[in-house]
Order: sequence, then C-alpha cells, then structure tokens
Amino acid sequence: MSRTKPFNWRAHVAVLALAASLSACVAGPPPEVATPTPVLPETFFFEPDTVSRARLDALLPIDDGAFLDLLSGALDDAPSIAEALARVDAARANARRSNADRLPNLTADGSIQQSRTNTSQFGDSIADLISADQTSYGANIVASWDADLFGQLRAQERAAIARVDAANASAAAVRIALMAEIAGSVVDWRVLEARADAIESDVSAASQLAQLALAREEAGIAPGFDRVRAEAAASASRSRLAALQSERVRIIGRLITLTGQSGAEVSAALGQGGPDLKPGAAPANLPSELLTNRPDVVAAAAQLAAADADLAATARARFPKLTLSAVAGLLAFDPGDIFDEDSLVGALSAGLAGPLLDFGRIEAQIDGAAANKRVAFQAYRSAVYQALGDTEAAYGLITAADNEAALALRQRDQLGRAAALANDRYRAGLASFLEVLDARRAADASGENAAAAIGRAERARILLWQALGGDAQAAMVEN
Repeated sequence: MSRTKPFNWRAHVAVLALAASLSACVAGPPPEVATPTPVLPETFFFEPDTVSRARLDALLPIDDGAFLDLLSGALDDAPSIAEALARVDAARANARRSNADRLPNLTADGSIQQSRTNTSQFGDSIADLISADQTSYGANIVASWDADLFGQLRAQERAAIARVDAANASAAAVRIALMAEIAGSVVDWRVLEARADAIESDVSAASQLAQLALAREEAGIAPGFDRVRAEAAASASRSRLAALQSERVRIIGRLITLTGQSGAEVSAALGQGGPDLKPGAAPANLPSELLTNRPDVVAAAAQLAAADADLAATARARFPKLTLSAVAGLLAFDPGDIFDEDSLVGALSAGLAGPLLDFGRIEAQIDGAAANKRVAFQAYRSAVYQALGDTEAAYGLITAADNEAALALRQRDQLGRAAALANDRYRAGLASFLEVLDARRAADASGENAAAAIGRAERARILLWQALGGDAQAAMVEN
C-alpha cells in the first residue's frame, strides 16, 4: 500500500526566500534626487507701491458683450480646448488601467480539441483499448493576481494619477491662454474703433479747413495752393482710415481660429457696442501664490511627482513578483458528460519570479528614471521662474503703459487746443495757412496715438491676468 508524501512547507519557503534574496541583489538602491522648492522673493519688484483691492478678473474686459459672447462659444467648441480635454481623458483612462492592474484578473475560456493518436505505438494488446480519434470539451475560469509585495504597481498608479493632474492643469493653461487671446483681440478691436473715431474727427477738421481755404481762394484773399494742401491733408486722413480695414480683417481671422466660430458669428459679436477702454487698477499679489495659481507651474509639479513615482516603480523592479493563480474548469470527452461531477478539474499555483542576472538592464533603467526626474525638476524650476518673470514684466509694463497713456492724452489735448488756436488766428488773418496746417497735422496724429496708448495699457493688464494664473480654479477640469 502506497503512502502520500507529506507537504514539506519548509522546503518551499526556503526556495522562495532564496529566489527573493538573489533577485534583490540585481541592482543597487535608486539614487537620491534632491528637489527643493525654488526660493521666491517676498514681493514683486515692479508691483505698485499702493495695495489695491481690485479683483483679478477686472483686468479682463468683462463688461464687453463681444468678449463674453466670443468666450462662451470658444469654451464650448474651440479646437484647442477639445484637444486638451481629450488628453485629460487619455490620462484618466491610463490611471484607471493602473488601478485595475492592482486587482485580480478573471478570465473565462471554452475549447473543443480534436486529436489523432497512432495507437500502434502502444502494442497490439493496448491498441485495441485506445481510440485513435479523440475529442475533448473544456471550459475554464482562470483567476490571477500580482500580490505587489514591494509596491511597484502602487508606484505606477501614483505616476498615472499625477499625470492626470498634469493633464488637468495643462488643460487649464490652454483655457487661460485662450481667454487672454480672445480678450486681447477684443481690446485690439476696440482700439481700432477708437482710432477710427479719432481719424474721422481728423477728416472732418481737414475738410472744414479745405472749405475755409476754398472760400478764401474764391474771395481772392488766399492762393489756391492752400486749398490743395488742405485737401491733401484730408485725403491722407481718409487713407489712414481705410488702412484700418486690414487690421480688422486680421483680428476677425485670429478670432475664427481661436473660437472655432464662423466669420459671420465673430463679426456679429464684435459689432456689439462696447464700453470705452478705461484701464483699471492692478491688484497686488504674492510671488508664492504663483506656485498654486499658475496652471503651467501646477502641471510641472505634477510631472515631477509622476517622475518620482516612475523612479520608485523602476527601482522596485529589482525585487521578485509574487503571482497567485487559480483555475477551475470542466473537461470531458463527450458533450453530454461536460457537467458531470467527474468532469470538474482545477489547479492552484503560486509563483515567485525575479531577475537574477540581467547584466545591468535594471540598473540602467533606474539611472534613466533618475535622469528623467532631474529633467522634470529642472522643468519645474523653469516654469516657476518663467511665471515670476512674466509677472514682473507684466507689472512693469502696466506702469510704463499707464505713464505713456497719460502723456499721450495730455499731448492730444494740448495739440487739439493748439490746432484750434491756429485756426482762429488764421480766420483773423494773424497766422499763415502753413502754421494752421502744421498744427492740424500734429493734432491729427495725437488722437490716434492716444487711443493706441490706452489699448497698450489695457493689453498690459491682460498679460498680468494671465501671468498671475488667471481664474485657475474655474479653468480647471473637474476630476
């Protein structure tokens, strides 16, 4: 009578422990990569001295109906935003896959297998007992699970989740950039309207001057040359007015690209009457807030966290993997016997597999992951100092543009008064027509220059809004 050999669990544990200890020696520990937070100044150097209570969103033309309509359509259907949201969806799908990899895997299969055997190889006495043709029917449920003893799968999941955060922040950056571009285009359109008003005023003044010169010519008290020069000045103003149309066309084309709307829709939105450009106060801010408000900085920080998790996952490849699996199925040689009790088959297994001699493959992967983390850290530092530089420049531009606009307005008013005085003196016969014409030319240019200066001041505020991170919370995609 035979006896079943008892299960020697000590021997099995010893084998698994030996495999684990040998595989752990394949590569050394991962290198330490320092990632200190960049040190920022306590305040912005170019920030205004007085603390303002102005809202951040007040830097945008939020009172302009054209901006609101164009922005609403762009957020719904702009190609750039749709592309960014698709990247977020892809990152989320990858994160779900990483989470699923940590859970057991259950599969089912069914099979019909037919085989033919040469029975003569078993001898005549046995050949008659064996069928040459044999068909088997089977169905199995297979369960397997990676126990993840050393956390490689957990690290991969952390990396995937961090990349979701990075994609989310990148989508927010796309939205903020789009909002800033649309706001800048609307401001440019309003500047064109203000310049057109100033030039039309110039055309009217030059036309009146030409009529006055014609009247004096007909009265015989002035040469015809004065009338010709006055008409030439009026023609020059009309030419400047016609040249604005090409700038309008460029703005409409840019907005079509940004919003994904038709030219008719863009033109209808811009055709709404908007408020006069009047730059508001710039809100005060702290440099440290850039680390949480700027989407590009948030995205770079998330990419750094993903690189750190990738390094951890790569380092854990040095250790063995414990895989548990189970199979439960049915196997029969007749379809009618498939559900009989005797058809039930099954198996349980546990496997421990790890690298033993890979000639530096894993160590090279670890070094590569460490280098990627250093790259991600420097990219994060670059994003931080890019944000700091953008904000400093925006604050400085606001101060410079405001000073320029104030001087341009003063110059416009002074030259307008000078032109009026020269015209009065000419009517009284106290000044030559050349003096009137020179004063008129200077006044004509000053009105258009003042409108452009105010537009640059408004543009500087849009740059500050974007540099400070815009409305980052509203632009972020909900997880």
